[in-house]
Amino acid sequence: MSPKFESKIGSKEPKNRQNLSYARGLLDKLFQVGVTDLYTKIALSVVKHLGIQVSSLHLDSTSFHVDGEYEGLLGQGEGRIQIVPGYSRDHRPDLNQVVLQLITSNQGNIPLFMQAASGNSSDKSAFAEIVQQHLASFQAAVNNRYLVGDSALYTPDSIAAVVAAKGLFVTRVPMQINEAKEAIDQTVRSEMTPLGEGYYAKEEISSYAGVEQRWVVVFSQAAYDRECKTLIKNSKKGLEKESKAFEKLETELFSCPKDAEKHLKKFEQTLKYTKLMSAEIIEVKKHATVGRPKKNVQPLTVGYQIVGKIDYSPEKRQDLERRKGFFILATNDLDSQAFPGIEVLKTYKSQQSVERGFRFLKSPDFLVSSFFLKKPERIEGLLMVMTLCLLVYSALEHKVRQKLRETGEYFPDQLRKPSQNPTSRWIFFCFLGLHVVILNGLKRQVTNLKDRHRTILYCLGPPYQKFYYSERW
Repeated sequence: MSPKFESKIGSKEPKNRQNLSYARGLLDKLFQVGVTDLYTKIALSVVKHLGIQVSSLHLDSTSFHVDGEYEGLLGQGEGRIQIVPGYSRDHRPDLNQVVLQLITSNQGNIPLFMQAASGNSSDKSAFAEIVQQHLASFQAAVNNRYLVGDSALYTPDSIAAVVAAKGLFVTRVPMQINEAKEAIDQTVRSEMTPLGEGYYAKEEISSYAGVEQRWVVVFSQAAYDRECKTLIKNSKKGLEKESKAFEKLETELFSCPKDAEKHLKKFEQTLKYTKLMSAEIIEVKKHATVGRPKKNVQPLTVGYQIVGKIDYSPEKRQDLERRKGFFILATNDLDSQAFPGIEVLKTYKSQQSVERGFRFLKSPDFLVSSFFLKKPERIEGLLMVMTLCLLVYSALEHKVRQKLRETGEYFPDQLRKPSQNPTSRWIFFCFLGLHVVILNGLKRQVTNLKDRHRTILYCLGPPYQKFYYSERW
């Protein structure tokens, strides 16, 4: 147990110590049963009970900080996640962390799959393993048509695994791929098809990694405006950074002109915001002796230096601007009539469902953005409990929204405007003002019930209505 955790718990009463011991034992038992398989069975039962039709699954991962001292990799043993420093999304690579991999449904944002992973795990290799081991099972269980992911899913192993499972993927193409850069460079914005809401698209066929697929080159006006604003800030910083780098290069002494020219060309290739206005290589001469040289004594050449001028490049700025707002979506569904570009875009944008789940788990209201458990087994168990909380949260939200649409009822949002898409967080907040009055130790009455509360209770059904309207516990 970490000292930080002991400081919080050490002064509590014995009853709380017993609760803590019980919680530890429960987390250990969850690990022994197998958190991933157990959670998947529960989630699939919820989807079946709610009657959710799943057309696409969304795969992503996130990391959580882990506080405390941990044994080395050998001491932690096999069959468990490894608590090690890894790639930190919070720019703190020194922190120990664990990774949670999640698959959610497009309808209802229901988390269907969770798996804990070591802090230094790679999304690219991990996603390929998940696809190989679980995609076929999910297709049989929920009959989903598409698997959706960000650019980490677009690897030869992952897309080959989707094809082997006779599935379809929709994913973003990494811009590090040369073919992707060429596709955007060859795209003329005026020749793209408008999709509405500021989106434009152009399609082409690709055979990346030996898989025949459609590439939908998308331009977003909103993304373009946002990225151009960022470019203005980066250009100012880039000019200062590249100018300082050139000043440092001018102080270096080279043994020959070819060596200086080689470094100059290499430096020029790194310039992103500026260009060399002038540059030349000069000899650096010094006398062999200290002090005033004797008459007619020629200085010795001791090296060569680069001198010149560097300045801001409008041409490079325009070239960078021209590439802004573009991204490429890939799918192996080649039927452009049944699955046109606009549907490809909508399917990919549903990836926000898993991102919303991560925001819930990392919300300050949830208070588990970092862990204070020492044993990796208990961390895996806690990740399952957290995901179960997300499951309840998402299921309740889906049920309320569905019932509101079926009945034509509305629930006031934060601006007191009628809405049929309230979040569970807002619903919980609205129920904070209720109180229970106990009469004669037997009867009870819930006070401060308003129309908005009754609307939600009606959507949730008799179990909830019984609790709020019943006269007895």
